[in-house]
Amino acid sequence: MATLAELCIVACADAFRGSGEVIATGIGPVPRLGAGLAKLTHTPELMMTDGEAYLVEQPVPLGPRGYDDRKAAGHLPFSRFFDSAVWTGRRHAMVTPTQIDRFGQINLSYLGGTHAQPKTQMLGVRGFPGNGIYHPNSFFFPAHSTRIFVEGEVDMVSGVGYNPAKRLAGGNYSAVELRRIVTNLCVMDFGGPDHAIRVISLHPGISFDEVQAATGFELLKGNLGETPMPTAEQMDIINGLDPHNFRGSVIKDNPPARRD
Repeated sequence: MATLAELCIVACADAFRGSGEVIATGIGPVPRLGAGLAKLTHTPELMMTDGEAYLVEQPVPLGPRGYDDRKAAGHLPFSRFFDSAVWTGRRHAMVTPTQIDRFGQINLSYLGGTHAQPKTQMLGVRGFPGNGIYHPNSFFFPAHSTRIFVEGEVDMVSGVGYNPAKRLAGGNYSAVELRRIVTNLCVMDFGGPDHAIRVISLHPGISFDEVQAATGFELLKGNLGETPMPTAEQMDIINGLDPHNFRGSVIKDNPPARRD
């Protein structure tokens, strides 16, 4: 039986569907495997990197590998990545912040307290202010809860969203594009009025009320369906991209995809 992580990988892959000839960047095992699965199935025009300095023809499997195992298709060092992909819109990234709010604003800087004296200090905003604009972004969360999907606003805005209170008159915010959220409970998008977050599919055995109870703000209902289970072909690809089963450690206790 497929695991919940494997079901989430398929859901993450679907987030990249139709992205076109852009660099698919999945940060973390599940988003990265989702990007690779999308490349090898429904969206072959996606471009990928080896995570170092090269574009590659095929997704690079997770874990130990020979340096020459990749099939390099082009040189793309970090110094050129922003000009070539990020600021030109030729990228779709899927990341895992620490918090997200109803506006899609994200946080990975600190929790609680103040900017001068936070209760918990994390990584800082890193590249999120620049990576959150000019190209599409999606998100993956392995533990859907009100601590992550917070009531009110995130403790520090590390990445821009759709909050009208943060937008200056005359500013151009057309480059902000948030697409999909995949969690261990459901799949969501920003397709509601004024980009409100709505649930578009529920994982097998999960109800909308359970998702709402784990969320600190009101969610909208899309045309709710059940998140598709991995097919045999998809499982073969996932196994090939993750031969060491790193995906098994992403969600606590590595539960099955279908909850009874």
